[in-house]
Amino acid sequence: MRKSVENLATSKTTGGRRHPLRIRRKYETDRYPNEAINGAQVTVTRRVRGNNSKTALKTIDFVNLATGDAKVKKSKILKVLENSTNNDYQRRGIITKGAILETQEGKCKVVSKPGQNGIVNAVLLKE
Repeated sequence: MRKSVENLATSKTTGGRRHPLRIRRKYETDRYPNEAINGAQVTVTRRVRGNNSKTALKTIDFVNLATGDAKVKKSKILKVLENSTNNDYQRRGIITKGAILETQEGKCKVVSKPGQNGIVNAVLLKE
């Protein structure tokens, strides 16, 4: 089902119903966001516009951690400490770009988009 373009929940000042000028086109429709959480790795592949595909993460337990000395190390995710995207994401432990994770190596900041790329890359934070 396509979502309406404008807010039609409110009525006119005369009390009449509002009707949309047009419905959304197929390319304007939204999808539910894919929210990656901590757990054994599970990916989802979906078709996107132009017959391309996106690989998204449902759950992930390891992160590619850039330590700063031109090396990348695979490190286990312990928990999500902060998520400035959304307070609810922080409470639920959702991993998005910009989230602060606790790993075996220390705190790190996610620099990739796990819901769209299918990978979690992070940079180690200096404490």
